Amino acid sequence: MPVAALRNFLRLESSAGVLLVISTIAALLVSNSPLASLYGRLLDVPMVIAIGDLVVDKPLLLWINDGMMAVFFFLIGLEVKREILEGQLSSKDQLLLPAAGAIGGFFVPAAVYAAFNWGNPETINGWAIPAATDIAFALGVLMLLGSRVPIALKMFLTSIAIFDDIAAIVVIAIFYTQDLSLFALTAGAVGLGSLVMLNRRGVARIAVYVTIGLVVWLCVLKSGVHATLAGFAVACTVPLRTNSAMPSPLRHLEHSLHPWVAYLILPLFAFANAGVSFAGISTDALLGPCRLVSRQDYSLASKLVCSASSGWL
Repeated sequence: MPVAALRNFLRLESSAGVLLVISTIAALLVSNSPLASLYGRLLDVPMVIAIGDLVVDKPLLLWINDGMMAVFFFLIGLEVKREILEGQLSSKDQLLLPAAGAIGGFFVPAAVYAAFNWGNPETINGWAIPAATDIAFALGVLMLLGSRVPIALKMFLTSIAIFDDIAAIVVIAIFYTQDLSLFALTAGAVGLGSLVMLNRRGVARIAVYVTIGLVVWLCVLKSGVHATLAGFAVACTVPLRTNSAMPSPLRHLEHSLHPWVAYLILPLFAFANAGVSFAGISTDALLGPCRLVSRQDYSLASKLVCSASSGWL
C-alpha cells in the first residue's frame, strides 16, 4: 500500500474513531436519563420487508446489527483481500508478526475470562467479550501524535485490526449461532459459489456482485448464522483486477463504502449497542462477575464480539 494512501486511510479512521466515542457517550447518557424509555422503544421499532411469502421482520436494533454491520464486514473483507493480494499482508514476513499479535490479543483475554468463570454456566458464555479490541481508538491517538509516531507502527496496528476482524467473524459464526437452517445455508452457499464462478469468468460488473450478494446475505440471515459472515464472504469474491480497461471493482467499492461505514454505520452501531443503564447497580455488582441479561439471548455476546471489529470497546 502506498504511504500516502495509508495515511489517508488512517486519517479517516481516526476521525471516525472520535465519532465513535461521541456516539458511545451519547448512548450512555441517553440510556441513563429520562429519555431511556424512548431510547429503548426506538431500538425496538419493528421494520418489515415482505416480498410474497418471504418476510424479514426485525426491530431496528437487529437491522443495524445484522444488516448495516454486514456492510461493515463487507468492507473489511475487501480490505483483507486487497492486503493479501498486493498489500502489507502479501508477504509471509509481514504477515507473521501482526498475526501473532492478533492471536495473542484475542485468545489470551478469552482464556483468562474462561479461567475465572469456569463452571459457571451463566457467565462462561461471555468468554469472547474480553477479546474485543480498541484498535480504532489506538489509531486515533497515534494520529494525534502526528509524525512523531512511525508509519510502520500504524501499519502494524492496522494489520492486527484486520486479523481481529477475521477472528471475530469466525467466533460469531461458530459459537454464537443457534437453530441452523440447512436449506437456507445451502442456498447461501450456492449463491456464494456462483459469485466465485463469475469472478473466475472475468465478470467485473459491480451490480452483479451486489445483487447476488444481497441474496446470499438473506439466505445466511434465514439460516441462523450471524448475517455479518455473509458480508465478509461475498467481499472475498469481488475481483481486484479485471481483464479490460475497467477500473478495479474491489477498489471502487472500497473507496465508495469507506465514508459511509466510518461516518454512518459504525456510529449508529455504537449508539444502538452502547446504551447500558447503570440504574440500581451497586459497587458489589460492578466488582462481581458479569451476568447476561437473558441466558437465551446469545445475541448480546454476538454484539459485543462484533464491537471488537468496530473498535468502540
